[in-house]
Amino acid sequence: MSKRGRRALVREVTKNLMVTLTELQHSSEEIGEPYRRTTISAALHQSGIYGRVARQKPLLSKKHMTARLDFARRHLKDSQTRRNKILWSDETKIGLFGLNAKRNVWRKPGATHHLANTIPTVKHGGGSIMLWGCFSVAGTGRLVRMEGKMNAAKYIEILDENLLQSARDLRLGRRFIFQHDNDPKHTATKTKEWLQDKSLNVLEWPSQSPDLNPIEHLLKDLKVAVHRRCPSNLTELERVCKEE
Repeated sequence: MSKRGRRALVREVTKNLMVTLTELQHSSEEIGEPYRRTTISAALHQSGIYGRVARQKPLLSKKHMTARLDFARRHLKDSQTRRNKILWSDETKIGLFGLNAKRNVWRKPGATHHLANTIPTVKHGGGSIMLWGCFSVAGTGRLVRMEGKMNAAKYIEILDENLLQSARDLRLGRRFIFQHDNDPKHTATKTKEWLQDKSLNVLEWPSQSPDLNPIEHLLKDLKVAVHRRCPSNLTELERVCKEE
């Protein structure tokens, strides 16, 4: 590849970080220096540029970034004892059929679509369930199926029946810290009043910050474990979720 071609290649990649090798190949043809995809890839590697899967992250405004940084600074020197008092919570949806995790399979050539070598999928996912769960450093609390459309009233009902009992089961004491995000049903006036009536200490939470909640890792592990067991209907899906 000529120096001119290499400069043009790096310039195009710098302008559009998600340009594909095929598009770069077409561009090289347009400037009169057609190259193979392997040549283009090797030239980029020599320039210190490598193709990688783009990571996903929350879309944050400057206001969100400031709030997250302030949150981190406020809690930077929290003692381990205080952190051990936090009861983390969240809701999640788990589908009956769904690729929540990639699965590898050993197969012979020509057997790609044999039944034993595939993961079954159905139209519209085959149904799903919504779950509310919580956990602390001491272990997992209750996991509850959420029926119908969720609003503040139903959320309060779930908390009333499961939150305090989970804290007791985990022996967090009366002064535990409850964490939930800024979902509208969490910040509704009725919900705030219920939390105040119960004299619960609620951890303030910055907006657009699901990645700060450690329960996200737990829920991911749960989905992987559940789909390894291949539940066949929604009732079985709920049972398997609670067992796992």
